Amino acid sequence: MPGPSRRLSGILPSGKDGWEVHFEAMNRKRAGQPIIMLSVGDHDFDTPNETVEACVAAVRAGHHHYTELPGAPRLREAMARASTRCTGVETSAAEVIVTPGGQLALYAAVQATLDKGDHAVVVAPYYATYPGTFRAAEAEFTVVEAQAADGFQPRVEAVRAALRPNTRAILINTPNNPTGAVYSRECLEDIAKLCIERDLWLLSDEVYWTLAQGHHVSPRCLSGMAERTLVINSMSKSHGMTGWRIGWITGPQDMIALLLSLNLVTTYGLTDFVQQAAAAALENGYGVDMIADTYNGRRKLFLDAIRGLNDIVVRGSEGGMYVMLDVRALEPNCEKFAWAFLDAENVGVMPGSSFGDAAAGHIRISLCQPDGVLLEAASRLRRFASSYRSKAA
Repeated sequence: MPGPSRRLSGILPSGKDGWEVHFEAMNRKRAGQPIIMLSVGDHDFDTPNETVEACVAAVRAGHHHYTELPGAPRLREAMARASTRCTGVETSAAEVIVTPGGQLALYAAVQATLDKGDHAVVVAPYYATYPGTFRAAEAEFTVVEAQAADGFQPRVEAVRAALRPNTRAILINTPNNPTGAVYSRECLEDIAKLCIERDLWLLSDEVYWTLAQGHHVSPRCLSGMAERTLVINSMSKSHGMTGWRIGWITGPQDMIALLLSLNLVTTYGLTDFVQQAAAAALENGYGVDMIADTYNGRRKLFLDAIRGLNDIVVRGSEGGMYVMLDVRALEPNCEKFAWAFLDAENVGVMPGSSFGDAAAGHIRISLCQPDGVLLEAASRLRRFASSYRSKAA
């Protein structure tokens, strides 16, 4: 039979994407084992009922047809208002394009800024799909590791050292997945100056901005950056709509206009009744405060429950849906630690190495479980760490 393209085969060249512990935990849970799943960032609660009812009403009202390529006008207007709040820059609908989820927004941003053979700098720890997204564009990339000792705040001198003559873009994620680190204004100002100096695009993944306890700063608001920043956003985390697949890009109007051609040959528009429900959710803020309060409360609950746990150190973890724990004093190999924790205590977590070398030696804890489950997981972690320490000794 004919073979696949090199482009497709190269997206995950090793066939290993770092999610093996998660998939095994999921398989065991489906087989009936009492697994606590702390490995994936999908809410344990449903989409707010008001959003669901808005979708039902849209279906009944006849929103079943093709839609405009950049997105339904009502939704783009709502997203523009959300972008104004997120980035601190007054935003018009012409500066927004709707995408089926944040991942497609990321893919579109990379396709829009990089040609085959161009180079990008990716700040790590990073969301697991970042490398494959650049490979899909046949672009080169260099990973710059933000260090745990710095609270996972990237250092601009490390970013500068990674630049090449063919560098076109820098990709950052704040609030960060997996670490929960919220990049400081000073850090972002340093990166912004570098982008202006070298005439680079900044791709800024800000999908967790509503969970940052009011500390989020978008680089788009910094001097000279609105014209060179593409902000990647999504309703999955902020509005409890992971399965609805609604995201967007905010950027310069001329770039957004060019991105219409990508929608033409990929999505050809999005589902109308879903867009109407998303617009209602944005217009009314359905679920936003509840979700932010829930995760801020869970973060405090879990961190309080493991406070004083010897040989495990909290890194980052200021915002988002995750807690990042440094387990190197117990086990330098975080994947080994995660497998052993799953086997011994029936708790699935993500090895930090799935997100870049800087997160190696860490485990990522998802807070997408009720308080009681998180407290039980913390108790199991205490027991496991004590046992692991004694065995290692």
